[in-house]
Amino acid sequence: MIVNFRNTQYFTTAASTDGCPDINLPEIVLSGKSNVGKSSLVNGLADNKKLARVSQTPGKTRAVIYFNVDKKILIADLPGYGYAKASKEAKSQFSALADSYFTSGRRFNLVLHLIDIRHEPSAEDISMLNYMNNNNIPYFVVFTKCDKFSKQQLTKRLKELNDEFNFNEDASVFAVSSERKVGLENLRESIVSYLEDTDAWA
Repeated sequence: MIVNFRNTQYFTTAASTDGCPDINLPEIVLSGKSNVGKSSLVNGLADNKKLARVSQTPGKTRAVIYFNVDKKILIADLPGYGYAKASKEAKSQFSALADSYFTSGRRFNLVLHLIDIRHEPSAEDISMLNYMNNNNIPYFVVFTKCDKFSKQQLTKRLKELNDEFNFNEDASVFAVSSERKVGLENLRESIVSYLEDTDAWA
């Protein structure tokens, strides 16, 4: 299957799982802490800096934002967790939306779980990985902002993180920089290959 990621367009926004679109396309879910770079990754995959709004304020994304990739894949950008500046009520509301996405019975094919490579793993990151492992949810681990490291530093850092996280032994791990366009083509190809291997378009 040939997928032109550059032909990606905003599709719709849902403030609750009831408003999520019913569309017969393979779905990729983006999860991770607030400000980890989910919008930047969407822009990077699509090679379009203006597609998804990139906010400097954690917690700005308060709904699930959908993007249609070449009319062949649906990307669902979930609200992030860990909003340092949000109220307790807002934190609960946003987290509930992200949590309900995984427990609502909605069908999706793959999770891209984003982690900022510069920081130590958070309790939320570890909980999310454990949840996906325990529930047999397929995922790729995508370490963002890898341009902050040299190649040697990056190799060392990935080894350290591999030791700290409880990755599923079958999980694929990527290091990307949306700003420098590092690792994006490999991630695009791996997404398509995974969907093909799992007969997502059957």
